[in-house]
Amino acid sequence: MQTALRLQPFGESVFATWSRLALEHGAVNLGQGFPDFDGPAEVIEAAYRAMQDGHNQYAPMGGVPKLTNAIAADLLASSGLSVDPASEITVTAGCTEAIAATMLGLLNPGDEVIVFEPFYDSYPATIAMAGGVMKTVTTRPPDFGIDLDAVRAAITPQTRAILLNTPHNPTGHVASRDELEGLAAICMEHDLIAITDEVYDRIVFSGEHMPLATIDGMWPRTITLRSMAKTFSMTGWKIGWAIAPPEVAAAVRASHQFQIYSVASPLQHGAAAALGLGDDYYAALGSDYLARRDLLCDALEAAGFGVCRPDGTYFVMCDHTPFGYSDAESFCMHLVKDVGVAAIPPGSFYVNPEDGKQLVRFAFCKTMPVLEEAITRLGQLS
Repeated sequence: MQTALRLQPFGESVFATWSRLALEHGAVNLGQGFPDFDGPAEVIEAAYRAMQDGHNQYAPMGGVPKLTNAIAADLLASSGLSVDPASEITVTAGCTEAIAATMLGLLNPGDEVIVFEPFYDSYPATIAMAGGVMKTVTTRPPDFGIDLDAVRAAITPQTRAILLNTPHNPTGHVASRDELEGLAAICMEHDLIAITDEVYDRIVFSGEHMPLATIDGMWPRTITLRSMAKTFSMTGWKIGWAIAPPEVAAAVRASHQFQIYSVASPLQHGAAAALGLGDDYYAALGSDYLARRDLLCDALEAAGFGVCRPDGTYFVMCDHTPFGYSDAESFCMHLVKDVGVAAIPPGSFYVNPEDGKQLVRFAFCKTMPVLEEAITRLGQLS
């Protein structure tokens, strides 16, 4: 029996492949972007208390009020956006489900979505599941900035939406105000929906994260997607959310209710506690990741990589060509087998893998001892 035609182009996730190879070869895994440390103890305790207090049945489809209220309060404090927790916030099984629910709820067969490449690998798959067509605009090193003229050139009568990831995985680019205002103007001129994946919104080192929904005229046509996974080091909890005006949120919920319906009740209580930790937590998060970024980036530069130092996220893209390899797959196989460090070849983040063949992606969401061990091993390259 064959996989459905629309999903046949999508094989095993690149993250699963290289995490498996890391295990097989005893390599330090700087490939898949999951922290190797727990999030705040009080967040875990809040989820445990919720279980003990009987919050173990189906949650409301849109989310536990305690969490949706906390999301609304956090959004107001961080960006000045005031939203209705009951009708404009939908809690999802991580941001990946929020992406899928958005595509399935809004796209009709043949609708086009403009995506910036390199892209997160769930984007093409979820667009395809919805019967949509992905159109890409390529960003390029070293800064991976957005070419607004290329965006305009990609628009056709079938274009339905622009999908923006900022801060951007895998490049670490943080969209500037000029880029956001340019995208907003394009969306309003062509009556497009904006879908913004902002899961790294609290991990920014230079510049400032600005939600596209805050640009004048964009709230009615923007779906903002976030999660607790990266900010609170709880990737296994799979708690995300979509924020949109009621008529747009209704489309997301129309899909969400028949995929997941509701998300684990006690974990939503834990997520609400996380959002209440306050500015001191976010300041410490930023400084901790800045130290990790600089430690790894300095070492990669010393080893001979061309480093595209990120402005946000916990990933860094590097040019591996100084080591004499013609493609990223071969270089990453050398790294994992002979050097003992796993990285990600980004070919699956491009429509044409050749566009990323000179690059590799490292993750620095690891403890300092793990990063130091990886750095020691990478020293063999220099």
